[in-house]
Amino acid sequence: MKSSQQKMNIYGQEFDSRLLIGSALYPSPKVMTDSIKASQSQIVTLSLRRQSPEQRGGQAFWQQIQDLGMTLLPNTAGCHTVKEAVNLAKMSREIFQTDWIKLELIGDEYNLQPDPIDLLEATDVLIKDGFKVLPYCSDDLIICRRLADLGCQVIMPWGAPIGTGKGLLNPHALQSIRQRLPEVTLIVDAGIGLPSHAVQAMELGYDAILLNSAIAQAQDPVLMAQAFAKAVEAGRAGFVAGRMPEKQVAEPSTPTLGMPFWHQS
Repeated sequence: MKSSQQKMNIYGQEFDSRLLIGSALYPSPKVMTDSIKASQSQIVTLSLRRQSPEQRGGQAFWQQIQDLGMTLLPNTAGCHTVKEAVNLAKMSREIFQTDWIKLELIGDEYNLQPDPIDLLEATDVLIKDGFKVLPYCSDDLIICRRLADLGCQVIMPWGAPIGTGKGLLNPHALQSIRQRLPEVTLIVDAGIGLPSHAVQAMELGYDAILLNSAIAQAQDPVLMAQAFAKAVEAGRAGFVAGRMPEKQVAEPSTPTLGMPFWHQS
């Protein structure tokens, strides 16, 4: 049995923390940095579309992210076409000096569901161009399998639509993906709202959790970041420890064998 302290592997790079955190929606830059530090995360996502260091429009924000000394995961948030996503990925690689890209390609404005067809096409283009793609997708086994076939070593299915905080809407689908893709690093991305949701995902055997809104929009983001750090660790330990078997009937936790038999006089 593997230790719960085993490092997480993303494209050959190892990390102690299994919590990835976003950098948007915080009430202030200070709350953002304090929350990210409290989360103990080692990977932070950011969007070139929202903050453009090459144009100095988000220079203060960019400097704060750099000062954290974390691994950067640029994303293509807000892209709706293959061309748009590929171009933004190339710009992000040049600006942030990394070939990692969190590939988001939205197909529906209402629930922000990823477009599965364009996602596969963009993934193929980016991998052939040397990118290490971390695709955000729905909890569809076939899509996840096709992404793995294209060369994705990391896949990020949603728990629920982005920003809803509803938790894992379809645990069975997520568990099927985990069972069928044992060699892929799987990260639940989107829909997590509570630390208990993170525990549930980690207990299914997922390798990590990526979230933003659940911390950034909490009443106390720093405290919530601490809670998620503990939840991810607890969920991982619970999975590695191995749960007790479920039973159809009750079974006493205290054995009767060897107990004294009392009888009234």
